This record gives sequence, structure tokens and C-alpha cells, in this order.
Amino acid sequence: MRCLLLLLLLLPFGGWAQDLLTKRNGDEVPVKVLEVTPTEIRYKRTDNPDGPLFVVPRAEVFMIKYANGTKDLITPPAVGAAAPAPGKAVPAVPPGSPVVPGDQEGAWDGIKLSGPRLGFTVLTGGAADYAEREFRLNPFLTQFGWQFETRLFRMPNGTAGLFEFVPLIGGLEQGKFVPSLNALLGIRGPKGFELGIGPNLTPVSAGVALAAGATIRTQSGVNFPITLAAVPGNGGARISLLMGFTTRRP
Repeated sequence: MRCLLLLLLLLPFGGWAQDLLTKRNGDEVPVKVLEVTPTEIRYKRTDNPDGPLFVVPRAEVFMIKYANGTKDLITPPAVGAAAPAPGKAVPAVPPGSPVVPGDQEGAWDGIKLSGPRLGFTVLTGGAADYAEREFRLNPFLTQFGWQFETRLFRMPNGTAGLFEFVPLIGGLEQGKFVPSLNALLGIRGPKGFELGIGPNLTPVSAGVALAAGATIRTQSGVNFPITLAAVPGNGGARISLLMGFTTRRP
């Protein structure tokens, strides 16, 4: 009798053991996965098991870690794949099944983003003196440009490798045209913090750009990067603050 009572007490907790759903934008949601179909994933939140049923497109989910410790890396549905008949959706990946070599999603995903960047650059020390003497530039310049970003790989914990190409035009507010090209290799953490380094080229100089920043990600797929970069040279440095937004491109 006591064993039966103990079993009945434990059943509710076992029935709502916590799974962890990781989205492709890095968000992690504690859930109870109910069904995985070729096009969507259905779940309930563990903090409200009697609440509404949530449905998320499969393409937005990166990984499911089940309560028993197994993981499923979710592969987006193939373009043009036939949708399952209504009421006959069969789980493409059985919940709780182990991930074995060959079943994982490729880490080298090549996702591409692009969007406008704007901000300003401040010249310091010898760099400011050089710009004033040779080009009659004030040490404060506006910057306008475009960011082309390629996500080279993504690890299961959400850390990603990046390549960014950012052409800029500065000095328009002073009636000047000062182009620059920036190519950065970097790392972005699961929470959006990122570091990068790469060459910086202008018509009169070449240097190394050091960059740090963060990307604010949204459910709509629009990202908002904020970057602080410095290029030392000419006895001083060029320090830039850039903001903008990026969206996915083909």
C-alpha cells in the first residue's frame, strides 16, 4: 500500500520532467515536448503545465535536450518537402531518441546576414593631427555603410564563428569622402557578445581593427548589432561606434 501511494505521488513529477528547447537565435526555453513533426514542434511550458499548447516552426529550433539527458539536433524541413496530411503528422525525430554519429546537423551552416550600419569615428592623438594636417578633417566623423555577415559555424552550446565584411564611408558631414574597408573574423557567444579582429584599409593607410560588441536578437529574425572598434596607427587611434540591423539573406 505504501509503495502504491509513493508511486502515485511521483507520477505527476515524472510526467512533467523538464526538457530544454534551444532556438536558433540562442534562446533557451524549459518545456515539456509533446510532439516533433516534420514542420513544427509542440510543447507546454514546465512552469504552466495546465496552460496553452505552444507550437513553434521546426526551422526556428536548433536543439532539444530531453530530461533523460539525450539530445536531438533539429534539421529544418527541406525546401519543397511535402507537408504531412492533417491529423497524420508523424514525429520525424522520436522524442528522447539518442543522437548518434551521422544524425547531427552540420556545424558548418553558412548562414548569411546583411544590413545597414551607421555611427561615428573619433580620431585621437597623432591620428587626429595627421588627418587635420593632410586632409583638413575634424577628429569627429560620421560613418555610413553596410554589413555583410556570414555565420561560419555554430556549436551545440550556441557559440558561433563569424566573418564580417563592412565597407564604410566617413566624413560626409564635412564634405569629405573617406571610404574604408573592414574584414573581421570573430566569435559570438550564446548571449550575443562578440569579439573580432581583421584588416582595415583606407586610401591612405592600412591597419588592424579590433572589435567588440553585442547583437540583440529578436523573435522576428531581425538582429541589432552594436560594435565598438579601434584601429591604432599614426601615433593615435581611430575609435568607432557603429549600430544598425541585419536580416537573413539568401
